[in-house]
Amino acid sequence: MIYITKLNDQKVLINADLIEYVESTPDTVITMTTGRKVVAKESLENIIELTIAYKRKIFSLPL
Repeated sequence: MIYITKLNDQKVLINADLIEYVESTPDTVITMTTGRKVVAKESLENIIELTIAYKRKIFSLPL
């Protein structure tokens, strides 16, 4: 799960595993596998960094 900021400054937590694709149009639009779209203040590059950090954290946990 990653925190993003919506255009109304509301922080929301989204499941990074459900991100289908991210567009910069010029706003950052995150499309989920469910079809839902979320517009974020963060840049496309920042969303990538947040997702990578999340995945690293998850996969580095001891079993």
